[in-house]
Amino acid sequence: MARGLVIGEALIDIVDGRSEHVGGSPLNVAVGLARLGRDVDFLTHIGTDAYGRTIAEYLKDAGVQLVPGSADADKTSTAMATIAADGSATYEFDLDWRLEGTPPVPPPLFVHTGSIAAVREPGCLAVAALLDAYRISATITFDPNVRPSLIADRDQARQRIDKLIALADVIKVSDEDLRWLVPERAPLDTARSWLGCGPAIVAVTQGAHGASAFCAAGDTAVSAKPVDVVDTVGAGDAFMVGLIDSLWELGLLGGDRKNELRGIGLDLLTSALDVAATASALTVARAGADLPDRAALRAGTHPRVSPGYPDTHGAY
Repeated sequence: MARGLVIGEALIDIVDGRSEHVGGSPLNVAVGLARLGRDVDFLTHIGTDAYGRTIAEYLKDAGVQLVPGSADADKTSTAMATIAADGSATYEFDLDWRLEGTPPVPPPLFVHTGSIAAVREPGCLAVAALLDAYRISATITFDPNVRPSLIADRDQARQRIDKLIALADVIKVSDEDLRWLVPERAPLDTARSWLGCGPAIVAVTQGAHGASAFCAAGDTAVSAKPVDVVDTVGAGDAFMVGLIDSLWELGLLGGDRKNELRGIGLDLLTSALDVAATASALTVARAGADLPDRAALRAGTHPRVSPGYPDTHGAY
């Protein structure tokens, strides 16, 4: 049975100082894929404290397999989230990110990482090494999901992200991330230029303006789905889940499918973008990173969905 491997941070979001939720961009991707019935292993760094046990139970309930050795941190990381009137979220973090060794899991079909895991020392160094080791045998997917409040050295962070871009086959990035990474250039121009660095697909989320994608066959785009936004927590992660799931369904993931992935046509890529946009819309229509299951994604609707537009900016 083919399995995916997700590598990255898991933490507890403390929202407006009141409610607490399991969070972390890579964790959301792992859980979102599991809710769609996909087999996923998750390599992270949490403690055995109450927060760590909450995260482990959450993953188990979703059907995600926590990789052995993931629960050896001194304490579990947290993020203080503040929700603005428009539903966007900002974060202040208390975290420790580190990894050691090669995960004891079956050879994965794909490996996904992003966000804090990509730039935070010392774990980011191990992440880059793992992606380099897996790049021949697996599809590499990457979401920079930049957290400026955690970045002390902007140039160093951009260099680390550039290295992962060169290792990746599929990238999802927001236009907000692109403006931070390359402020002197139009976001879509930057995304298009990344194709020359190695990726087969670069997808860009643009909030109310929908999403665009670039591949060897050309460019495509989809509109944002009409939705009443509750909050944007997990919106970008849901988009990533929808994109990975669609490529999985098309049989385009795996080290032996890289040529086929690189040759994806615009019709198939547009369809994958549409699924990803639907997953994102379903997520912003409810509180927290509550990603849809297979039935909801197929239906493409949710009781709270009504006219409006999602804004994925700031989504964790």
